[in-house]
Amino acid sequence: MPDFAARRTMMVDNQVRPSDVTKLPIIEAMLTLPRERFLPGSLAEVAYVGENVALGGGRVLLDPRTLAKMLDALDIKPSELVLDVAAATGYSSAVIARMAEAVIALEGDSALADDAEAALEAVGASNVVVERGAPAAGAPAHGPYDAMVVEGGIETFPQALTAQLKDGGRVAALFLDGALGTVRLGVKHDGTIRWRDVFNAAAPVLDGFTAERVFAL
Repeated sequence: MPDFAARRTMMVDNQVRPSDVTKLPIIEAMLTLPRERFLPGSLAEVAYVGENVALGGGRVLLDPRTLAKMLDALDIKPSELVLDVAAATGYSSAVIARMAEAVIALEGDSALADDAEAALEAVGASNVVVERGAPAAGAPAHGPYDAMVVEGGIETFPQALTAQLKDGGRVAALFLDGALGTVRLGVKHDGTIRWRDVFNAAAPVLDGFTAERVFAL
């Protein structure tokens, strides 16, 4: 039986802390949450590797460093409502749940959403609600949101999500330009999100988040 607790400690000590992640709720969540529980049994062995874990269908569980640094940049407060976009199997939502008042885990793949509900219940993340629906459409019934995080690559940030973010709210998203990926932190002011680059990362582009292609003759 693998010593997953020891692997969690190594993940935090070797991947998270050296990446200038200092917020204790993130570190404590990653030290205690069983990341292997959020993966199919066949993938449990790779739960703590320092890279994205492929879930099939172009979806991934973001690598621990990327997720931790995104959440560190967001600086989520205990009173806040957070939308976790394309939450997959729910690991990111479980981490965010240790920081926020409540989390909406939005997932469009029904099988992943089912897995997320089971895993979140197993770890006692009672302040997370799994919402089934297209990630690019958001979850307007529960908003507006203080913060959002997108669990995959994007080329463009949908207007529907912008509309559901509170004025003054923050969002972390991984923008892809070809093979180059940059996590950006956005803050909404007067209906518009202003972005700044935070760090480099990579992940497949999510369905519904591709930029419209313009062809010129």
